[in-house]
Amino acid sequence: MSLVHGPPGYRPNVGLRYLFIDFNAYFAAVEQHDHPGLFGRPVVVAPLASESSGAIAVSYEARAFGIRRGTPIREARRLCPGLAVMPARHDRYVAVHKQLMDEIGRHLPLVKVYSIDEAAFRLSRSEEHPRAALVVARAIKRGIAENVGPALRASIGLAPSRLLAKLAAERNKPDGLTVLEIADLPRRLAGMPLEEIPGVGPGVAARLARAGVHDFPALWRLQPKQARAIWGSVQGERFWYALHGYEVDEPETKKSMIGHSRVLSREHERPCEARVVGRALLLKAASRLRHYGLHARALTLAVRLRPVGRWEGARRFPPTQDSFSFLRVFDALWAAFLDEARCGRGAPAPRCGGVTVYLHDLAAEGAAELAQLDLFAPSDPAADRRARLWATIDRINADLEHKFERLGGGSKTGEKRRRYVTLARQQGLDLDYLGAKIAFSRVPEEAEFLY
Repeated sequence: MSLVHGPPGYRPNVGLRYLFIDFNAYFAAVEQHDHPGLFGRPVVVAPLASESSGAIAVSYEARAFGIRRGTPIREARRLCPGLAVMPARHDRYVAVHKQLMDEIGRHLPLVKVYSIDEAAFRLSRSEEHPRAALVVARAIKRGIAENVGPALRASIGLAPSRLLAKLAAERNKPDGLTVLEIADLPRRLAGMPLEEIPGVGPGVAARLARAGVHDFPALWRLQPKQARAIWGSVQGERFWYALHGYEVDEPETKKSMIGHSRVLSREHERPCEARVVGRALLLKAASRLRHYGLHARALTLAVRLRPVGRWEGARRFPPTQDSFSFLRVFDALWAAFLDEARCGRGAPAPRCGGVTVYLHDLAAEGAAELAQLDLFAPSDPAADRRARLWATIDRINADLEHKFERLGGGSKTGEKRRRYVTLARQQGLDLDYLGAKIAFSRVPEEAEFLY
């Protein structure tokens, strides 16, 4: 099947142009990599060392027992008595991710990191034929096994566009290698559910169904303007061209919020202990905010209750980087939460199952929107001075952590990270990887783990 001419900026690719790599059961694979005794054994990764938590990563050996992401740890142990349960070590996963990207970068240039376990690389014109592309892909697999570790298996897709290369990688897991050419379509993907295709969320899937598109061949037969109408934006047209092998530039995403969440163990479920955890999460988020040179103008607090229920509240304020200002807003929101939960009015105190705190409505230093302040809420020079104080504390903690690493610290084998300068009320809070977490759509910078 030949490609039609697209609009300006949409260039057709006839040969294979991208290698997409998807690391299989990545968190669990890193644990098997770091602990050779776990290699080939069923492993799950939990957000914290608690039997009440759920699996966030499951090795393929554990999946054979019916364990899936989200399976409660107690249930997972029942399904597989020999199961190894490992607490998550997010900074270690980022460090290994960097090693993997460096190794693959010896073979191909990196185009984009999509998540902690997914990335796209560019094939050269001399590698666009399947035979040559397969040689490179096999060399990458061999290089990972020999130079990083054999536990870190990956599925690789080779295709004319990044979207098609990702779909190819999904075809054969674990440890697969799939070539997908334009001439293979739509036949090779005829059975793929539409909801499994990136860019086809529940809302788009419903609109596709209303338009009579229920399978991949029907999706393939759409015209660009039809896709644009169904998506309700130019994104539909961009999706159509990527699906048909075109070179489509992907727009940069703007950071819209910075936050952290925490599943609470039984020892932290009472409101007084949960509040301390929430404040610690907020301090971490504020450190990241300053690291990126951003100011926040809103804070949202969400509390998940046990056994069921959820509370959420938000407050706005003049733009700031000051942790003390954020803590005052947090305490006001926490008081509102307790008031609505009717604590102290004869009712039993709520039990908290999780806390989420995030700063949003962000603006960079010097951005035009920072100058457009509410006349009734002028900037606070004292808050600016406090923000500079907190920035100094951030640098001190980062320097101390670097010294700790040079003296043999770190987290490769699970040592707990040290905390240095913080508020007295937060001192001694031991929660294992309190701050930066890996959302699979975002890879934290290593610096985020230093604060």
